[in-house]
Amino acid sequence: MEFDIKEIAKKAHEAYFKTQTFDNEIKNSALRAIADKLNQNKELIFEANKKDLIEAKTLLQNNEITKSSYDRLKLDEAKFRDLIKGIEDLIRLDDPVNKVLLKRELAPDLTLEKVSTPIGVIGVIFEARPDCFIQIASLIIKSGNCALLKGGREALNTNTIFSKITTNALLSVNYPQNTINLVYSREDIKKMLDMDEYLSLIIPRGSNSLVKYIKENTKIPVLGHSSGICHIYIDKESKFQNALDVVLDAKTQYPSACNSIETLLVHKDFSDIDKLKQSLSENGVKIEENPEKWDIEWGDKILSFKIVNSLNDAIEHINKYGSGHTDAIISDNKENIDKFMKYVDSAGVFANCSTRFADGFRYGFGAEVGISTNKTHARGPVGLFGLTIYKYKLKGNYDTVSPFISGKKTFTHKDLEY
Repeated sequence: MEFDIKEIAKKAHEAYFKTQTFDNEIKNSALRAIADKLNQNKELIFEANKKDLIEAKTLLQNNEITKSSYDRLKLDEAKFRDLIKGIEDLIRLDDPVNKVLLKRELAPDLTLEKVSTPIGVIGVIFEARPDCFIQIASLIIKSGNCALLKGGREALNTNTIFSKITTNALLSVNYPQNTINLVYSREDIKKMLDMDEYLSLIIPRGSNSLVKYIKENTKIPVLGHSSGICHIYIDKESKFQNALDVVLDAKTQYPSACNSIETLLVHKDFSDIDKLKQSLSENGVKIEENPEKWDIEWGDKILSFKIVNSLNDAIEHINKYGSGHTDAIISDNKENIDKFMKYVDSAGVFANCSTRFADGFRYGFGAEVGISTNKTHARGPVGLFGLTIYKYKLKGNYDTVSPFISGKKTFTHKDLEY
């Protein structure tokens, strides 16, 4: 049967009207089924991933993918354990749906509630990280949404088996079949962008050009980040070893991650600048003191390096060249820390800790569907609550507006406990 993405989107939209009503117990049963099926099919999953790695080797040799993309592709025992643990952690989290966010008496017998609800059918386009499929699918299920998922071509075999396992798991607990759907081609992405009657949100996780293309070619709201130009600023009042430890973690622990730093800013009066550069070099980090531009996402053990005259200069540089993802200050001066955290305009602003903490799993969100640099309802790591919106529920006693306009009745606007 020919793959018809519009029909898939329509069925997902129909499935959403069921999934949005499911309670936590039903959603958790679906997640347990997925975890069980993953464990039962572990060897098949690794075989599919090995096939992806073999095929991607040719793409790497032909410069069709980057080394960092190839490195992200591998699914090993540690990543698999994290996948299962991520699902288990998600099961333990509260249901993000039907949470009362506000309760207000407008007048006697007229009560307003603001209540969290799922968003709908979400299209997610993500890079060649095979663990993404399960992480995103699990979050979609727990939040009561449905999804069309398009992974990178490099992970096609892994994503395909993940999709089959997920569908079989959902069917085993009588969950709607089209809750999670795998999308296969770039042509399908183009078609998705025209389906505003079925899709409520698009979340792209990829290159600047991909995000820009999607934003310019759809009426569907887009949530995501185009790049991870993250910074660390070392203040003059900083201890050398503390600064070095944090910078090394933020650059070398996983250089291709979007929350790895790409630029290091150092105050001109920091006492150990030369020692810092030497130590970074000894740990395999290449220093670029005069890069062609300051908004480069290296995705490797390379750092743009700049000496700045003041804290204000560091803040100005970050707000000009950063991508609004995550930026950090290393300092023993509380006043400088407070100023940095107030004036840096990013989704994550950290003090004396690695930017690698900018992650839904590490925030306790149950992994993430992506990181948003938008200034909309969700910013930073988009976990469960980032996949919900809200509705207003107003309950009255056959009330009408006319008495309030005439002055016979008045609004009390009294906030109530909930």
